[in-house]
Amino acid sequence: MARISFYGATGTVTGSRFVLETQGKRLLVDCGLFQGLKENRQRNWEPFPVSPIDIDSVLLTHAHIDHSGYLPRLCRNGFKGKIYCTYATRDLCDILLQDSAHLQEEDAEWANKKGFTKHDPALPLYTVDDAKKALKQFFPVYYGEDLFLTDNLRLKFRDAGHILGSAFVDVKLIRDSQPQRILFSGDLGRPDQPILRNPTQVFNVDYLIVESTYGDRLHEQGDTVSALARVINETVERNGVLVIPSFAVGRTQTLLFAIRELEEQRKIPFIPVYVDSPMAAQASVIFEQHKIDYDFQAKILELQGKKILQPRLLHITRDVEDSKKLHDLKSRAIIISASGMVTGGRILHHLQHRLPDERHTILFIGYQAEGTRGRAILEGQPTVKIHGNEIAVKARIENIPGFSAHADYNEILAWLMGFNRPPKKTFIVHGEPATSQALAEKIRKTLNWETIIPVYGDEFQLE
Repeated sequence: MARISFYGATGTVTGSRFVLETQGKRLLVDCGLFQGLKENRQRNWEPFPVSPIDIDSVLLTHAHIDHSGYLPRLCRNGFKGKIYCTYATRDLCDILLQDSAHLQEEDAEWANKKGFTKHDPALPLYTVDDAKKALKQFFPVYYGEDLFLTDNLRLKFRDAGHILGSAFVDVKLIRDSQPQRILFSGDLGRPDQPILRNPTQVFNVDYLIVESTYGDRLHEQGDTVSALARVINETVERNGVLVIPSFAVGRTQTLLFAIRELEEQRKIPFIPVYVDSPMAAQASVIFEQHKIDYDFQAKILELQGKKILQPRLLHITRDVEDSKKLHDLKSRAIIISASGMVTGGRILHHLQHRLPDERHTILFIGYQAEGTRGRAILEGQPTVKIHGNEIAVKARIENIPGFSAHADYNEILAWLMGFNRPPKKTFIVHGEPATSQALAEKIRKTLNWETIIPVYGDEFQLE
């Protein structure tokens, strides 16, 4: 008998944490940080629902912090097992987890300095040293490689097409000579996206845990790259600066690819492009090191000698002083900076500087979770609080959701239609309540599958 428990990504898109107990093993699928609403973020500070000492292994779908970001604290609190993932995920976590720890140390230091905390002193959730120690427990494997945790428990990672290294976690149980398969989608990518392969089609799934980030909406059917060209050209015409909050891993590289393509096609002028994120710069290096995971078209471009992630006037700003100098830019420039949901990092300083000026443009290209500054700006709030100050929102606000690395509901349904038979149960996770409910209804109506939307702490026996 197998049992699955849901301790995150329920009623929210963040905090991915699922516990699978079977074959005498307790497996944790993903170990993410909660983000967004304060009530969710407070769960990061609560004791983990399962004693870390009692967890045998962690199975990690990909490197994004809402899937991996709690690992240093889990290890510090007693987890001693292996963290299984793909090679690219391991390398990306090397930079993401240390960056997350560094930001938390900075936030704690700033809170103590400015008195923004009720705690004396404020402490980080974990430290850079904690992150480095956790990285020693990573055990990477190749896509499609069979990994046997017991004689009757097989694990396999399959390409999810979401970011570099992202994977479905495919668990196969052998009981009385009858196999049973449990598939965790992690974040499901989109077909025909640049650089990455399409999500793998899977079969013979008995229990499915699937994300629903865009479960109630469709991405724009128009040309996403053309929309980017319009935003760039209009900003140049207004003598403004285009600021793009972007996830350092995945989204930034897709942006750089698109900007380079537009330059080559002469659809935009050659203007300086500043990547103001050391982590994004490091992530781009890791992309270069994992060309084996590129799609066929990206490999062809590389064979033709093209640097697919390098617009002509690309600049990488690594230190704080260089970042501050970007405030002196008056016009005709693009600044790409993290974090993608405007929850922290250097992007806050750029928004604080650019939001009050109507010449500039702020372009959102990804999902903005409930309770984040990004969501508040997109919803038209006249001011947004940054570093304790209310900043007027007068810059032009643009949104191109087509750059999202998450499948929309039609893309999810199309992937599900490739299953050769219905799963016994399909669990809907990684969505705000309305989006999860919408996807559950679409799956029931279109495919006539049994769907369940778990709440935090729910446990299910998998018969």
